[in-house]
Amino acid sequence: MVLCRSCPLAKVADLVGDSVSLIVLRDLLEKPRRFTDLQLALAGVSSRTLTLKLKKLEKCGIVSRHPDFRLGNKIVYRLTKKGAAFERVAAAMRAYGKKYL
Repeated sequence: MVLCRSCPLAKVADLVGDSVSLIVLRDLLEKPRRFTDLQLALAGVSSRTLTLKLKKLEKCGIVSRHPDFRLGNKIVYRLTKKGAAFERVAAAMRAYGKKYL
């Protein structure tokens, strides 16, 4: 199926319209996370799949990587300002899920 690339809804669906991306965003809305923390929330998803999703979100300016000196320079993933704006979308999806699903 070919999505209309000029449609804003289709663009958002292309970026975050899969369960892995949505779970990553859900968890990062709560707080910054290490790769292993995200992987635990996505039981059954390969590390390669998670890596590819994080790279896509990073490339689009939704997620950023930062060394956390408290953790011995381990990388943590955070939402950018653009990513944090997804909170309203996530809240609407939660409300819809509670009401209709």
